[in-house]
Amino acid sequence: MIEKDNRLPLYYQLMDSIIEKIESGNLKEHDKLPSERELCEMHNVSRTTVRQAMQELEKEQFIYKQHGKGTFVSPKVINQSLVTFYSFTEEMKKINKIPTSKVLAFEKVDVDSKLAKTMEMIEGDSLFKITRLRFADDEPMMYEISYIPVQRFPDLKEDDLQKLPMYHLFRENYNVVITKANERFKAMMPTYEEAERLNIQQGEPSLLIERITYEDSSVIEYTVSIARGDKFTYSVELK
Repeated sequence: MIEKDNRLPLYYQLMDSIIEKIESGNLKEHDKLPSERELCEMHNVSRTTVRQAMQELEKEQFIYKQHGKGTFVSPKVINQSLVTFYSFTEEMKKINKIPTSKVLAFEKVDVDSKLAKTMEMIEGDSLFKITRLRFADDEPMMYEISYIPVQRFPDLKEDDLQKLPMYHLFRENYNVVITKANERFKAMMPTYEEAERLNIQQGEPSLLIERITYEDSSVIEYTVSIARGDKFTYSVELK
């Protein structure tokens, strides 16, 4: 409720009111907001106040505008902490989204010189190369290519990965205990194929994420992911 005698500016009170509706679930992702005129009438404030509130909400990514269509509630941006090991599946569940994966390709390849150095293997050894598209609530979020040693996971099948998350299979079928993972991040522009898979424009900024996962001193996974820049933020606690 907007209170004229409140010390807080009117636009700030309007922002708080809309944010509260979004966070409580009364306004859901992609719901259309009332027009500026309707908001003026609903809250008895000026159009200047409404426009200032909308500008701030858009800046903070609570809403987005579509020309000629109106203003809508933005989908949630996943804020991923880098303090501890995480998996895509578990992180999506934490924010009440349904994670799914689609295996686009599953093949056996030989280790080349670059992969041999990265995975601490010998050239000519065998790897599974797994290309996947990761979804949250049926919306594409990440395009991934993973390499894992055939010797450590000899019986792995494409059907297994279509049914269950990869880390679940590691743990339950192969008794893997992940001891650490190293990640490297880089801003990039997706290729035409990557953008098409992620349902974004080719020029939209994205994140290239390289992960090397260890079981004790052995590398058990090397994954290159393309994450949508409009869907993810990453944070780390400095002490």
